[in-house]
Formats: sequence, structure tokens, C-alpha cells
Amino acid sequence: MTANGVARDVLGSFRFDVELDGMLVAGFSDVQGLESQTEFEEYREGGVNGYTHRLPKGTRYSQIVLRRGFSSSSALWDWYDQTVRGTMTRKSGSIILYRQDGEELCRWNFFEAYPVKWSGPSLDARSSDIAIESVELVHNGIKAIFNRK
Repeated sequence: MTANGVARDVLGSFRFDVELDGMLVAGFSDVQGLESQTEFEEYREGGVNGYTHRLPKGTRYSQIVLRRGFSSSSALWDWYDQTVRGTMTRKSGSIILYRQDGEELCRWNFFEAYPVKWSGPSLDARSSDIAIESVELVHNGIKAIFNRK
């Protein structure tokens, strides 16, 4: 509870799903890159010495990194390989975060993404770690949608 009596959700970061082109893609162990930064330009106005104007120029979005346990599915590799061969397929998608009760809390939609990097698993016969593959996506923006139930 906050000071004004409103209940506050404190959420774990482990209840999430990934959708690509409307299809639920299960099994990602982590997602990184839900990030945007607005660039600005400084402008000094003559006669105004107390501050400098800062005017927005544009917004940049970080690459989204999706990691999952390596499996017999070649879907991520195939998508990346299309880009390598010059026939890239853009996909829009969502990262969906859930409340403890399983209800959707927030959805970050990203638009017209395609893979620019694929990483295969690190292999070590002396380790019992899970084999992980990852794909990095560039995209044309993020929009957050909050379910305020």
C-alpha cells in the first residue's frame, strides 16, 4: 500500500510471454532492450543566461534481445538466415508482463522488427548449463500499453 491507500503491484520479472505477428512464442528465458531514449538539441537564447533550452530531436530504440534454451526448432535461425540472404521478413510483436494472478499487466508492442544478430550456445563438456541461443532485433519503435484493472 502507498501512503494514499492505493495498492501497489510489485512484480517479478519472470512472468512474461513473447508474441511475434500475433503468435505466442513460448520458451524465452529473458528479454532485454526494452529501452528508448529521446535525443535533444541545446539552444542558447540571446539574453537568457539562466538556462539553455533543450529541444527534442528524435527518439532512438535499443535492439531487443530474445534468449531461449536451444531446441530442435530452427525458427530463430531461419528468420535470421533470411536477413543474411537479403530477403528479410519484418515482424511486429509484443513482450507481455503478467501479474501474480496471471492477468496481463503491461504489453510492450514493437513494430517492423527483423533480426540483425544470432548467437548460438556456448558449448562446454565440463558444464551442466543449458544451451542458450539468442537473436537481436532492430525495430521501428515501442509502445507500452498498461492494463490498469
